[in-house]
Amino acid sequence: MASLLRKLVFASLTACLAVVLPSSAVWAKGPAPESAPYCAALGGKNCDVALGRLPTEAQKVETLIRAGGPFRYDKDGVVFGNREGLLPRERRGFYREYTVRTPGERSRGARRIVCGGREAKAPESCYYTDDHYASFRRIVN
Repeated sequence: MASLLRKLVFASLTACLAVVLPSSAVWAKGPAPESAPYCAALGGKNCDVALGRLPTEAQKVETLIRAGGPFRYDKDGVVFGNREGLLPRERRGFYREYTVRTPGERSRGARRIVCGGREAKAPESCYYTDDHYASFRRIVN
């Protein structure tokens, strides 16, 4: 009897998850109705960040971007494909990514600045992520 009850509970939970998960996954990947695309992962909250409120390392990278380098990592300045689809949709090559050093981290870490524009030294917009592209915050001055 207990085994049958466990099977019924498991079947009920599985059915509930099958209904709930797809709808929440769609919401998590798409933008909230009133928010910009890059805000989707943040639920439309705290999507902009002032440059002065970013970590010092990010502020230094932003200065280097506008100066054209030199950059610390070989992959800095490479094309960012926006495969996650969180940033506004643009043509391939519009976005470039730059590593923001994380103190104490041996690898490149998870922090990046992604900038978009026709000219790398004069980006139209830049975004900061500290979770390796899971979410972005638009950098404002």
